[in-house]
Amino acid sequence: MEWYAAYWDWKQGMRFMEAMYKDVLQKTFGTLQFQLGKFNVDMSGEWEVWDYAEVIDKHYGIDVYNTTIEEVAAKLKEYGLEVEKTDSIPRGIDKLWKNIRKDVAGPVWLVNTPKFISPLSKSNPDNPQTVERFQPIIAGSELGNGFSELNDPIDQLNRFVEQQQMRDAGDDEAMMLDIDFVEMLEYGMPPACGWGYSERVFWIFEGVTAREGVPFPQLRHEIDETTRAIYPEVKL
Repeated sequence: MEWYAAYWDWKQGMRFMEAMYKDVLQKTFGTLQFQLGKFNVDMSGEWEVWDYAEVIDKHYGIDVYNTTIEEVAAKLKEYGLEVEKTDSIPRGIDKLWKNIRKDVAGPVWLVNTPKFISPLSKSNPDNPQTVERFQPIIAGSELGNGFSELNDPIDQLNRFVEQQQMRDAGDDEAMMLDIDFVEMLEYGMPPACGWGYSERVFWIFEGVTAREGVPFPQLRHEIDETTRAIYPEVKL
């Protein structure tokens, strides 16, 4: 599920979503206090705001803007996290963040995400190394993603090129270059804030698994012997 608001920025979107979470949860469950797995979560107060680089520096002593892949890999190993040959600095930093995130009860807004991790978000004029992005961290998960939409086609093309280079180097999570998207931006896009989240946010607050939350989940097929005999050339 997504929404876009023309002429809004990320701060307006963040205020709107904080109010929306509270309103929907109160009307749905009749409370803003939840036991979500191992986490006691109180959604009623003003949410904390965490700076991405400050959190990484506090936990690991790493300056995300002045580090090396060797330093990042060493820290991953120190914390027992997987190090892959294709890991880049952005991917390694992201793994370090997720290692922190899994223990965060929240609600917390994660902001000032590094530009190299967020290829579709508008640059922050107060700190060009970061972007205008906001993510809610609740019960160890990122339950949504919002940002000021990047509407500069030149900036977007440069970001796509960087992402494609990372992908060519083996990073499967990096984005592919989308020249059609860049061309559409050249025709013009108003300033906007965008937001998206999946149904997973409701599963977490309902306290059910993904399989329980999907009305018609994909199930394992049981192949009977008659069917196997009809299609002997197919490995079933």
